Amino acid sequence: MPKACDLKKGNVVAINGDPYMVKHIDVRTPSARGAVTLYKVRFNNIKTKQKYEESYKGNDILDDVDLQRKPVQYLYPDGDFHVFMDSVEYGQYLVSADAIEDEIVWLTDGMEDIVGLIIEENMVAIEIPVSLVFEITETAPGIKGASATARTKPATLSNGVEIQVPEYLDVGEMVKVNTETRKFMSRA
Repeated sequence: MPKACDLKKGNVVAINGDPYMVKHIDVRTPSARGAVTLYKVRFNNIKTKQKYEESYKGNDILDDVDLQRKPVQYLYPDGDFHVFMDSVEYGQYLVSADAIEDEIVWLTDGMEDIVGLIIEENMVAIEIPVSLVFEITETAPGIKGASATARTKPATLSNGVEIQVPEYLDVGEMVKVNTETRKFMSRA
């Protein structure tokens, strides 16, 4: 049973018997003496997609959900669904686009290192790696000697996501991107 202070984005907990996925956590630390740190957590109901918000103290205990985490590979989109294959048993799972709306932009055909969250033999969500490598397909020309300053410019990646990159990068270069914050991490 996880404590509120141990929650992370992507964790699944039971609230009133239903599975909810953590989408966002806001930590508030009051400055008064003896005050308790509060965690304002935004959840999405995995089954109904309903949003739910709740505040917890750091040592509040939440209920676990009986779920499995399996390594899966992304295969292809199929209408309003996306097809994943279990990397161990080679079974296939269909996941609705609504269930993985935040992760869809990062998926590429044949992508591995994805963790599927499975409840009662149904894949209900996925976890993608925190950092992925993409090619810059569109950006302003690189400026020589620009590495001395921390200025950035917009760049479009091969998956269509637009991020800010340092001025010295050019079209065709590979960059590592943080998938949670959508920010440039480093050259790949």
